[in-house]
Amino acid sequence: MRSLHLLLIIVISLLVGYAIGSAQLQLRFIDYTPKIAAVNRNPPAKYQTIDFEKFWRVLSRIEETYYDKKAINGEKVLNGAISGMVQSLGDPYTLYLPPKQNKDFKDGLAGQNFEGIGAELGMQNGQIIVISPLDNTPAKKAGIRPGDAILKVDGKLTTGWTISQAVEKIRGPKGTPVILTVMHKDDRNPTDITIIRGTINVRSVEGWVKESGKGKKVGYIRVSQFGDKTNKEWVEAVNTISIYIKDSNFAGLVLDLRNNPGGYLTDARFIASEFLENGIVVIEEKGDGRQKDYLVERPGLLANIPLIVLINKGSASASEIVAGALSDRKRAKLIGETSFGKGTIQQAEDLGEGAGLHVTVAKWLTPNGTWVHEKGITPDIEVKNNEDDKTKDLQLEKAMLELVK
Repeated sequence: MRSLHLLLIIVISLLVGYAIGSAQLQLRFIDYTPKIAAVNRNPPAKYQTIDFEKFWRVLSRIEETYYDKKAINGEKVLNGAISGMVQSLGDPYTLYLPPKQNKDFKDGLAGQNFEGIGAELGMQNGQIIVISPLDNTPAKKAGIRPGDAILKVDGKLTTGWTISQAVEKIRGPKGTPVILTVMHKDDRNPTDITIIRGTINVRSVEGWVKESGKGKKVGYIRVSQFGDKTNKEWVEAVNTISIYIKDSNFAGLVLDLRNNPGGYLTDARFIASEFLENGIVVIEEKGDGRQKDYLVERPGLLANIPLIVLINKGSASASEIVAGALSDRKRAKLIGETSFGKGTIQQAEDLGEGAGLHVTVAKWLTPNGTWVHEKGITPDIEVKNNEDDKTKDLQLEKAMLELVK
């Protein structure tokens, strides 16, 4: 079992059902009439007293009276029941992942190819929304924007759906279409957007150094997620840019965290440490109020250069940890739009046979003790890009002007 801390807007799919403990169910077909029997029924030593009589009564009635006996599948009953138990917490980030969905989640963080539209989904006020479309993906090219509310998928209303159900319906084989009915922020009428699914390959870190037009050089690093390869790719980008640091014409660095839905807390701490000499990066707070400070973990190469951080409504969780730390510590100026606002930490566990469980174990606070959950981080300078004009990046232009002025 691998246990790790992570923060992300989860992209998975799961089934809805009734609550049940960790029983394993076996499906037996007798003359095409399924009979479900439970094994490993003993509960753990510490548990609340729960009367399972109602569960067994419902299951029995389904077996006896449901008209389509072939539709009764023991594995689906098990996954649905566990998912229902997890969903009873009312926390969209605490999730049970059946084997396929657990593999998809891991592949995404590992930067491995997968097929779909390339958008991170979340939930606000019971509505499925787009946290961010990933760079160079079918979703972004088709016009999907951060903050879009997904009202329908292929004509089916998303009311009452979980994030996982939405992802299950939206993800599909390369070359196949999906129609999303979305409500852009500030629009009055919904828009139908047809997206042709493709192969998604996400590189976590990209960077460059360019002339600003005023004889100054400006560095740029974009972090699209905090996954398995992020730290390695980050080091490569920093080593390239560090060559220019001693140049008298080097004006500073733009760190772009826009449309970054998050990832591992450890990666966020690693990257924030690049810019801070010491002190707190993030605070973990448990349900009983106990706190743990995560400090700068290493000497960074960029601790003394001028720094601008770009954020927007697609910046969530781990990206907010970095932005919050650099802002609270007066290390960087934030430019862009208010971030998403996800301030909880999930622990991921493998349950065996491919399944996984993500449980919210704590909330995180910025170094000044601020909980950004559902509020987000407000930038020092607010700049909105024109979504209808993809030729200009007003936020990046403003960041570069701030560095060379």
